[in-house]
Amino acid sequence: MNLLDELRTHRLMAIVRGPDPAAVLAAVLTLAESGVALVEVSMTSADALGIIRRARAALGPDFALGAGTVLSAEDARTAADAGAGFLVTPAVAPSLAEGGRLGLPVLAGALTPTEVVQATDGGATAIKLFPASLGGPDYLGALRDPFPGTAFVPVGGVDADGARRYLDRGATAVGVGSPLLGDAVTGGDPTALRERAAAFLAAVRQ
Repeated sequence: MNLLDELRTHRLMAIVRGPDPAAVLAAVLTLAESGVALVEVSMTSADALGIIRRARAALGPDFALGAGTVLSAEDARTAADAGAGFLVTPAVAPSLAEGGRLGLPVLAGALTPTEVVQATDGGATAIKLFPASLGGPDYLGALRDPFPGTAFVPVGGVDADGARRYLDRGATAVGVGSPLLGDAVTGGDPTALRERAAAFLAAVRQ
């Protein structure tokens, strides 16, 4: 899977985490059915590896399903074994190098210019600008000046309106968690999740 191409094409990555494995899996499948083509399952979810395995079995080998909050090299290995096609980290962490060793693309977390350089030098496919809410779209715009060729994916506090603003300031894609998932990860209404997915997809496709 070419993660950079997927980010450029689809522009929206869903971040799914929650305490109820069945509800989290159902949310992942609902998102996929709703047209969300990139989904990250956070390793902080209950039975995250089981969710990834079952989602991979249901969605097939080509769906862009990744593991998030991957910090250690062991996390990277177990996520890969479960079927994750890419890794997402909240920071420059040992999982970045291990992802490279495993041949998996890594969306590596960074906030400052120094961290962007460290993540890029470490082999990151793209930079997860996190937490994006600290600086907002203007901060992303400032980072784009010294790093014009870097693919940035803002994550943290991104709602549908904010998604469009980040994209207008040069983001390759946006990563969205609770503003998209809402209560779906605790068994909420799947129809409401489909409606939120449609709103986000419309925002990133403008």
